[in-house]
Amino acid sequence: MEKYEEVERSIVKKFRKTIWSQFISAIKEYELIKDGDKIAVCISGGKDSILMAKCMQQLQKYSDIQFETEYLVMDPGYNDINRQLIIENAELLNIPIKMFKTQIYDIVANVEETPCYLCARMRRGYLYKYAQELGCNKISLGHHFDDVIETVLMSTLYAAEFKTMMPKLKSTNHEGMELIRPMYKVREEEILSWKKHNELQFIKCACRLTENCVLGDDGIGSKRLEMKALIKKLKASNPHIDQNIFRSIHNVNLETIIGYKIGDEKHSFLDDYDN
Repeated sequence: MEKYEEVERSIVKKFRKTIWSQFISAIKEYELIKDGDKIAVCISGGKDSILMAKCMQQLQKYSDIQFETEYLVMDPGYNDINRQLIIENAELLNIPIKMFKTQIYDIVANVEETPCYLCARMRRGYLYKYAQELGCNKISLGHHFDDVIETVLMSTLYAAEFKTMMPKLKSTNHEGMELIRPMYKVREEEILSWKKHNELQFIKCACRLTENCVLGDDGIGSKRLEMKALIKKLKASNPHIDQNIFRSIHNVNLETIIGYKIGDEKHSFLDDYDN
């Protein structure tokens, strides 16, 4: 078999329970893909998005759902090494990517406050725009189970807000467009196992401005690493901690919530307490 065929086989055979079944489960439970969809599968070049791309290819082969895909790589200003690695991996894994270049890194380089936030918003905006030009109605991102629970903790501990990473979202700025996260239930440790099993190498931190972020420098990267360390510590005494965090966002008891908001409208438990 060709290398890409070995990789595809590993997804549906060796990692069937831990990756493939979880991928399918998220798509079914959250109704992420429907007949007639045209989905822009967005590839950053990391392990998560490339595995997502391979899973989407497999889904097209075996699913009764009829949908189309485009495999997009937005180059926000990668260095030459990272850009070349993405191209080589796409060729090796038989992923027909379409790469387009932007100047995002050059723009955010001059931003002192919240450059990561601005970069993320700009990246998503460009992906929506280019996907829409290709006739897509959805973009697919590679966020996984660990991203979800880490986001919940970061929002609670640092933003004083209980907020989740949604499995799908309708775009507020690009009419008719939607974002989906089909890797929502796949654990990062399984993605790493898949990568190691197939002897694959991907880019890690692609940001040209903070390419040493994987070492834990100050910034959003270190906060996520801090959450990973916290979850690992808690799991030492309770191995179900991560799953419990994940389940909690599906099981919010509104009768015990002090306050909540919908859009800009705030509500309190006192609003109807005397009723």
